[in-house]
Amino acid sequence: MTPYDDLMAYQRETEALAQVAGRLGWDQETVMPRGAAPQRAEEMAAMESVLHARRVAPQVADWLSAIEEEQLDPVGRANLRHIRRDHARAVKVPAALAARIARVTSEAQGIWAEARAKDDFAAFAPTLTEVIALKREEGQALAAGTEGSTYDAMLQDYEPGTTGAEIEAMFGAMRPVLSELRAAVRAAKAPPRLAHRFEEAAQMKLTRQLARAFGYDMGHGRVDKAVHPFSSGSGLDVRITTRTNEVDPFNCFYSTIHEVGHAAYEQGVDRAYLLTPLGQGVSMGVHESQSRIYENQLGRSRAFTGWLYGQMREAFGDFGVADAETFYRIVNRVNEGYIRTEADELQYNLHVLMRFDLERALVSGDLQVADLEAAWNDRFKADFGYAVDRPSNGVLQDVHWSVGLLGYFPTYSLGNVYAGCLHEALRADLPDLDAQLARGDTSAATSWLRANVQTHGGLYEPREVIERATGSAPTEAPLLAYLKTKFSDLYSL
Repeated sequence: MTPYDDLMAYQRETEALAQVAGRLGWDQETVMPRGAAPQRAEEMAAMESVLHARRVAPQVADWLSAIEEEQLDPVGRANLRHIRRDHARAVKVPAALAARIARVTSEAQGIWAEARAKDDFAAFAPTLTEVIALKREEGQALAAGTEGSTYDAMLQDYEPGTTGAEIEAMFGAMRPVLSELRAAVRAAKAPPRLAHRFEEAAQMKLTRQLARAFGYDMGHGRVDKAVHPFSSGSGLDVRITTRTNEVDPFNCFYSTIHEVGHAAYEQGVDRAYLLTPLGQGVSMGVHESQSRIYENQLGRSRAFTGWLYGQMREAFGDFGVADAETFYRIVNRVNEGYIRTEADELQYNLHVLMRFDLERALVSGDLQVADLEAAWNDRFKADFGYAVDRPSNGVLQDVHWSVGLLGYFPTYSLGNVYAGCLHEALRADLPDLDAQLARGDTSAATSWLRANVQTHGGLYEPREVIERATGSAPTEAPLLAYLKTKFSDLYSL
């Protein structure tokens, strides 16, 4: 056994334990009894203590120093890159701090959910204050010895190699274009709305059909319900959740397609990378590119919605929409609303840009939790033109900050940018794609994405994945061009 072999055998156990910890999180969101939350917090903290101890174990440093990197193949060097980076970050965080963050964020999730149900931000504010303080302490430890900010250090957990300044520049270029297009759309005549009730069991039946249509392998996954849809796991066990609303079936269907995009990425990674650092998506931005391109550029296209219209008529009978073209316009209607996860393609990124600015201010200390609700409401009114009506539609709508995911939000829009680049390249390679989507056949598109993005797992750095797939560095231009073309057509601008 070489030092590299020893390291990889050890890492395989660490990766397996991390999957177990993830399964605890899935259970907490889907089937765990509410009363189990205090015990689950202790369980999560215990798992994090074990994982942290393994990541900072002295033998890891010994193996890393003994390995002769030049003798490794590209896969070996990529594994080493991930392990070395994770180890360097882990040793900066005290074990007690890592365990406390795990415990507090597990408890905070339940406190957030209760405060959200009661529309009571004040009940959650003290807990959020503690979470922010702990994550800031962690970020400062991670930033020590680097040239980046505390927020830059946090970003590396979700989008390695990216800085807050780079994202700020990209988002600064996007915001005026999106705001101008949104204003033009809001001034134009809007398509009709759905006015029908859609039975929940029939929604779940069709949502599973949609999951399969987009290539989700039910033999290695399952579809459950949760308050906040998500995807969990990697390799041979990748699970998704969705939610239902009797008057809004699109909430269910497009949440499912979105989460299938995430799940397909995990299921599409080369099986040779199973339970190694390469065996999962390389970053949340690249991950989001898959969920967004599945949901929007493919799932909300005129061609695919034509097929979906027929499936909905079979499932629900006449639901008051005369034809496929009207259905397409309803699916892509730009609506007033408060909820990021329910936002249309045009307005979605404005939700994310707002959160990016607010969480950066929270981390830097320029914004205090006591002032967060007012800051949220002010920014929302400035960007969307109407006031937030209650906290569950505003500052309490997302779970992310309660569980310490600071630095995560910008990856949603970064994923949209990546998706715009990938869609442009995919269309160039698949000129007859619409004919296939019109039959409900996504296989050409999903196979292209699997071959050009998903199979690589963590082999390349995030932006390199996009550059290899598209032939050029990622930029916001293809996304903005796509949105202008689509919504100018939809609203006759």
